[in-house]
Amino acid sequence: MDMVIIIKSLGSVFVLIGFVYLFRPILLKNLMSFFKKGKRVYFAGLVRFALAVIFLLAATQCREPKIVGIFGILFLISGILIFILGPDMIRRIFDWYETQSNVIFRVIASAVIVVGAIIIFSA
Repeated sequence: MDMVIIIKSLGSVFVLIGFVYLFRPILLKNLMSFFKKGKRVYFAGLVRFALAVIFLLAATQCREPKIVGIFGILFLISGILIFILGPDMIRRIFDWYETQSNVIFRVIASAVIVVGAIIIFSA
């Protein structure tokens, strides 16, 4: 399968998720509540590692390989940080976010939309 199509598809998924969270920020809070239970946060780390591998392998085939590669590196770093910080620290971070207003969650959603658009453009 063409890696560029995969990257564009992932960018489209990010944009779609961003719009869902923009209009329904409670869903992002619910997602944080789900992942902070037990060791579920490690699943998020594994997903980030998988995204890192996909982005780094696809970077050379994309229109803007440096940008796609940078996102791959960012996913890799974030995946490593999840494992380094561990569930307790991640739980505290999520607890802090859950006390924030919906405006903060809409800002995060907007950032996800922008990142998704950059990924689509760069692929």
